[in-house]
Amino acid sequence: MIFNSGLIIATGITYIKMPEAILLKNIKKIVQCGNDARLNRISGREMASLPCIDDGWLLIENGFISTFGQMNGFEDKKTGFPSERKEIDCSGRFVFPTWCDSHTHFVFAASRENEFTDRIRGLSYEEIAKRGGGILNSAEKLNAIPEEELLKNTLERIDEIIKTGTGAVEIKSGYGLTLEGELKMLRVIKKLKKLTPVTLKSTFLGAHALPAAYRDNRDEYLKLITGNMLPAIAEKGLADYIDVFCERNYFTPEETDLLLEAGARFGLKPKIHVNQFSILGGVATAVKNKAVSVDHLEVLGEDDLYQLHHSSTIATLLPSCSFFLGIPYASARKLIENDITVALASDFNPGSSPSGNMNFVVSLACIKMKMTPEEAINAATINGAAAMELSGELGSVAVGKKANLFITKQMTSPAYLPYSFGSNLIESVILNGKIIV
Repeated sequence: MIFNSGLIIATGITYIKMPEAILLKNIKKIVQCGNDARLNRISGREMASLPCIDDGWLLIENGFISTFGQMNGFEDKKTGFPSERKEIDCSGRFVFPTWCDSHTHFVFAASRENEFTDRIRGLSYEEIAKRGGGILNSAEKLNAIPEEELLKNTLERIDEIIKTGTGAVEIKSGYGLTLEGELKMLRVIKKLKKLTPVTLKSTFLGAHALPAAYRDNRDEYLKLITGNMLPAIAEKGLADYIDVFCERNYFTPEETDLLLEAGARFGLKPKIHVNQFSILGGVATAVKNKAVSVDHLEVLGEDDLYQLHHSSTIATLLPSCSFFLGIPYASARKLIENDITVALASDFNPGSSPSGNMNFVVSLACIKMKMTPEEAINAATINGAAAMELSGELGSVAVGKKANLFITKQMTSPAYLPYSFGSNLIESVILNGKIIV
């Protein structure tokens, strides 16, 4: 990616330097807008409400949302606008805040379509992992790839999701499973924060799987994480969060507790993989450690609902993983009925969800998890931002927030976006107040 006074050029995407002010006018509907405290995170029944403004306008100045309102009375207000501005006519179009994808594994070395074929032939995700596939397959390839090539490949994936309207992403490590491999992944994420206009958060997932070399000595690998990896990561400021795959055949709740406590000593907050295939008590462990989110939840017990209801932990659901693996979908309705904050994320990774298209995630949430379009859009915008602790600056259209927006093609209602699951309805994307072509 090259920066100069006129253009910022990435792999295939041009970020055009515009006047510091951009005016969007004649907007059919501004979606997810307002300046009240409600737009920091939304839970339970409130998720069914999606605040919008019909026939609106919106002013961007210096990369931030300056003000917005209805076209009625607009002529009186525009006299105070900057004279040098770019104006965009949004007739028939909707303006959304960009998607906030709070659970991904964007940094990986190679695809795993051979395992895709194995599943078609009847092997399960767990059976493939036992044969040396899955996470260990990705770890072997990750440790062999040069860091610059890894960075280039990841930049291409970031450019792809920008086109589909994503403006904030959490990226996990976890395909290194060695000290140098994990540091390499986290260094790439740190470089990405400077090279892309997408807002990024970084998560250390050294406890993604047990490396083959430690199969008969789990304690030594836990010591490697707590005694070597975490100090090195903290010294270089490489991560915002710590994650553990708390699951049968991976890491136990007791091991998860130990790792989260160690992460906390180095300033890393938890975001945990739990309940993808089995219920082990990982949700209670996550809540005890004040996890920002618990992610997956394809299987869910009454105690899990109780724990989440009495906490501030967000339930992050990953429907495209269920779609790709053919496993059950998380019970979004139970979570919402229990007044729990629900977020949606792509889980983009080479093994179980090889897509970062959040439009498809929102569609799946409606079609397969019976979330209403309003609930799904809330979950993929403001609640996704909250799951990255970014809702103060992203996830809704509010004065003072970053101007991370997308403009749709002409359509009839917000529900038309998840309804038309196979169509690309995004016409333009604006990140940090810059229009992306």
